[in-house]
Amino acid sequence: MTSRSAHSLFFSSLAVLALLAGPGASSARGQGNSSSSSSQSSSAGQMYTQEKAPSLIDPAGPTISLISSEPVFVMAAALNACGYNEGLDQSSPVRKRIRDEMDQVFAKSEDARTKRDALCLYIAQHRMTGTEQDIAQYISLALYVTPPPEMEVTADLTEMPPDSTQVVEIMPILRQFAAAVDLHGIWLTVHHDYDEEATKLHDALSQMIVNTNIYLKMPAATYSGRRFIVVIEPQLSPSTVNARIYGTDYIVVVSPVNGKIPLTDVQHTYLHYVIDPLLYSRTNALQREEPILKEIREAPLDFRFRSDPTTLTVECLIKAIEARIMDTGVPEYKIPAGIDRSQLPRYEHERELYQQRVEAVRWAAVQHDMRQGFVLTQYFYDQMIQFEKQPASLQDTMGEMVYSMDVDQQVHRARQTDFDQQADEDVLQRSKPRQLTGLDLAEAQLSNGNVAGATAIAQKVLAKDADSVAAADTSRAHFILARADLMSVHPGESEDAAEKTIGLAVSQFQKTLATSKDQRLLAWSHIYLGRILDLECKRDQALAEYKAAMAARDGQLDTRIAAQRGLKAAYGVKGHECDEDADDQPADSSGPGTAATPTNTLKPQ
Repeated sequence: MTSRSAHSLFFSSLAVLALLAGPGASSARGQGNSSSSSSQSSSAGQMYTQEKAPSLIDPAGPTISLISSEPVFVMAAALNACGYNEGLDQSSPVRKRIRDEMDQVFAKSEDARTKRDALCLYIAQHRMTGTEQDIAQYISLALYVTPPPEMEVTADLTEMPPDSTQVVEIMPILRQFAAAVDLHGIWLTVHHDYDEEATKLHDALSQMIVNTNIYLKMPAATYSGRRFIVVIEPQLSPSTVNARIYGTDYIVVVSPVNGKIPLTDVQHTYLHYVIDPLLYSRTNALQREEPILKEIREAPLDFRFRSDPTTLTVECLIKAIEARIMDTGVPEYKIPAGIDRSQLPRYEHERELYQQRVEAVRWAAVQHDMRQGFVLTQYFYDQMIQFEKQPASLQDTMGEMVYSMDVDQQVHRARQTDFDQQADEDVLQRSKPRQLTGLDLAEAQLSNGNVAGATAIAQKVLAKDADSVAAADTSRAHFILARADLMSVHPGESEDAAEKTIGLAVSQFQKTLATSKDQRLLAWSHIYLGRILDLECKRDQALAEYKAAMAARDGQLDTRIAAQRGLKAAYGVKGHECDEDADDQPADSSGPGTAATPTNTLKPQ
């Protein structure tokens, strides 16, 4: 592209800034939905499915929108109330604020706790993979729900995505939960925070769209009847981008933190939005690429790429474009101004070396995609280099790219490619691993049996200045120390030593109860104290602890089962004088002591 054409396209592309709705667009109750599906990136072939448009699609609204959604907020709040903690420490502060407000309601209302328990039981019974796929089906469903208090599904089951229909029976339970907790009232108190997050994100998102349009030499999107919508929901994990294609509607759900999101992944969906119609209009011509499919049968590709040449072609072109516009991480080199002409060859040589380094990074990305099975990426990468030198837009050159392809040559190239054994995670479901630190690390070490390491971290937290340690961290540190003390009791030690250690554990559990507002920590502290009292043959006092655990329950199945077992029969171990009614496991081999965190992996007993 010449600098002159880039300049003119820049100003024509600025129109997208007017199309990109700001936070004000989210204030209308009728525009409060989001689509979310980190479970899979829907293939572009879904453009022509008969799925009904999600509720958030406003036929009279802008082509490109940045909005928030009350139904998605309600669904995300429900997931958080039932133990969805992915990315909690990295999330916007509003996520913890919403959880705190719900916890306050649970602490005061038996009805709210009961409604939450029913909701969490449903979610527990419909876990399929234990991954973000489980979350995606609920966010997908939220797209087809009207705002509270009605919260009605807006389409027949036959017109909805299959994953959303698998959990649609949650709706009456969700309505009761939302009413009992007054989630609409909480939404009204935090809606301003959502608007602020949208405002922070607006410029970066707009610039990404403008830059993409400039590179493709295409004007601001004005495609009739098609929508690209970004929905913000801070209660979801910030590292996950949930995206789905519903017919001609492209929807991305993100969790912004101070205006930052995985923008590269959002750009991937935007490229689908722009490029899908250009290639799907040439489906018949692309059928001649079918011989290539035979050569990628051993590639670690999703079935949709190995079975449909159009879907494969779309993804390969997008990957080629991403390689051309990627941030290579190589510091940009510029020839200094005002240098002597005699020094120019040296600086030009350094600029050439810089360009070589940049090209090496891009080429490595292309070769990686080829080994993954996207065997047309190299072809389109070469085509995009030529495209950059011409004034025509991608829309104008797409036909030539498709029809000039030497299929036999691409079949030979695919045949010569050594494929990877394992596929990358889909770009729309990629979740970056998190380095454990602080009390998260202590939990992990305790789970692995490193009692000394976990104890040292928890004690270090408590040793800090009280003003610099959050109350939640203080109570959690006490809880970790209590479990560490229980795990330090060994059969071979003296009775006095064991009683002293158990006494320390009791003291730490009591400190947890005195300082914590986390219902999970409260409930399990009562459960542990009840078990200790059972082992001391103090059944009446133990029953009081189990009843307190039921009253302070967190809605999780394992907590309820543990408390109910304690009420049903005394906790004990073989050989203990009170073991005739025992039906549970030893205290150091069950409950939170075996978990990576006390809030997400406690096992039913």
